[in-house]
Amino acid sequence: MLNYIWLGLMAIAIFVGALNGRLAEVTNAAFEYAEISVDIALGLIGIMALWLGIMKIAQEAGIVNFLAKAIKPISKRLFPEIPSDHPAIGAMVLNIAANWLGLSNAATPLGLKAMEELQKLNENKDTASNAMATFLALNTGSITLIPATIIGVRVSLGSTNPTEIIGTTIFASTFATIFAVTGTKLLQRLPMFKIGDVEEKENTDEVKEVK
Repeated sequence: MLNYIWLGLMAIAIFVGALNGRLAEVTNAAFEYAEISVDIALGLIGIMALWLGIMKIAQEAGIVNFLAKAIKPISKRLFPEIPSDHPAIGAMVLNIAANWLGLSNAATPLGLKAMEELQKLNENKDTASNAMATFLALNTGSITLIPATIIGVRVSLGSTNPTEIIGTTIFASTFATIFAVTGTKLLQRLPMFKIGDVEEKENTDEVKEVK
């Protein structure tokens, strides 16, 4: 789907450029920003390597297990159906830690690993469980204490004060996470979104088809 969106944006840009007689500027901009994107990516390598290394050390040193135990009271409220010692908890802790540091690229594989572990606990394999929906909301809202990736981008682009966004980032991401998780928990209580109701409706439909 994402490929179609990018293709559509490119087609619109070319069409509008041709319509306005500025197709050459569109072409020049494409090459110019392709070069800028490479410079930005190279500028992020150092920051990503640093924090990924720190996270790996934390994992090997047992800090991740410590954090999992520390957040147990919160995790039990957010994910009551997941055992506290399940591997999914550790994967989610690493994902949340990466998001706290603004390392979205590092958080992605950790989030996928967490979803893989949550799927093992999911009895209805073709429907997301409550825990999966809650984790997705938590990951999407993503409280960010240190937006390292954005700071790295601002540094690579020559910003004079790249860290000035920290305060607003914490404020925005915190409220986004609160509303996302609250909305998920409220929707889970509605009959139309309850897993049991969905399974019951599917069984009823199957019985009707047999009749």
